[in-house]
Amino acid sequence: MADEIAAAPVGGLVRLVEDDAALRAAQMQGLRLRGFEVEENASAAEALADLGAGYPGVVLSDVRMPGMDGLEFAQRLHALDPELPVILLTGHGDVEMAVQALKGGAYDFLTKPVPTEVLHATLRRALSARRLVLENRALRLARADAAGDDGLIGTSGAIVHLRETAERVAEACLDTLITGGSGAGKERLARMLHRQSPRRARPFVAVNCAAISPERFDAEFLGVAASRSNPGRQIGRLERAHRGMLFLDEIDALPMDLQARLLNVIETGEVWPVGAEAPRPLDLWVVASTRADLGALAEAGRFRADLRYRLSGLVLTVPPLRDRPGDVPLLFRHFVLQTAARLGRPVPPLTLALEARLISHDWPGNLRELSQFAERHVLGVEAAPEAGFDPGGEVGLAERVADYEAAILRDALRMARGNASVAMVRLKLPRKTFYDKLTRHGINPADFRNRS
Repeated sequence: MADEIAAAPVGGLVRLVEDDAALRAAQMQGLRLRGFEVEENASAAEALADLGAGYPGVVLSDVRMPGMDGLEFAQRLHALDPELPVILLTGHGDVEMAVQALKGGAYDFLTKPVPTEVLHATLRRALSARRLVLENRALRLARADAAGDDGLIGTSGAIVHLRETAERVAEACLDTLITGGSGAGKERLARMLHRQSPRRARPFVAVNCAAISPERFDAEFLGVAASRSNPGRQIGRLERAHRGMLFLDEIDALPMDLQARLLNVIETGEVWPVGAEAPRPLDLWVVASTRADLGALAEAGRFRADLRYRLSGLVLTVPPLRDRPGDVPLLFRHFVLQTAARLGRPVPPLTLALEARLISHDWPGNLRELSQFAERHVLGVEAAPEAGFDPGGEVGLAERVADYEAAILRDALRMARGNASVAMVRLKLPRKTFYDKLTRHGINPADFRNRS
């Protein structure tokens, strides 16, 4: 027996949920003999209490249990982590129950008594799939960390509030409309929502609505079913976003007739590929973006009011850089570090003169314009001083100096995490002078506490 156990292949981590103590003990022994590492729970509620989205194994659960049954348990786990494999066992299985379980997110459904080889093979497949999911998640997070882009860099009140709201939206996967000017970072925000959500291991499918061809909409977005003339099924972009995020950029540019069809897909949760005999279920998290006022477009008859209401239940607005000049040097440093790392070039210094220029410019192109300027700075190919920084414009020297002074105060408070005493020592300012300047610029140290 010892030789048999030693020779057993290592299976992986299995969470066994079974209310019958004797049966649970027998199942645990059988799985451990085959090299699986087994954790046990006597109820679904007990298992839910310590199962998280990053659980490194799979779940094997009975269906008929007191309190929460296996079907509800699988649905709750699916909401927690759509990629966590849940295998259900029952002695009372039928086709209807199996369909219900699979629709609820179960990985597989097995009827007792299950042949040992079948159960172990199913567990190994599920564990292999789970390992791949976790590896992909780790790779995505590593790439995000390497990019250093959290999408919402800054210490201004508007961006702090947006960042906190976005975290709650991501956690709940709420359908959202993102508004903001050109280059403000709407897609960056959408990608951050996806990256911080329970769906981060599933696809992020971005669709530029201004580039949609009505003639190709059915094939590209709904998909094409397999047929004799077309043996390979073509999966549409909407179906590719299943259990992930569908990002609809420039939603205001979508033609009216396609708006109605898109709304029907979102409302029904089904997509009907061309030539298919039945629709396919869709679990979509829809995030749209626009520079336009959808309410005004709806009143003018240029956007469907029902689609507008469907998309704008929650609205996140990305503020333009001109409304948060103190964040510009932080963003600029971030883009400079990114570019220098990508090109393998040294990081050039950020001089006081350059910082003053960063703050005084309105940046009508927002993050896009700022990142391009950072690239030129790293390459040493900056535009002439007059380009984009008009010394004869509406902003005079006094206003520029004031903006620069306010930015220095905010930066000192940010580094001191809102501790006014530390900030005034760093700036070598008397207490009265320091607080006079804060009052003049409308800066509150409390806004910088516990912020990075």
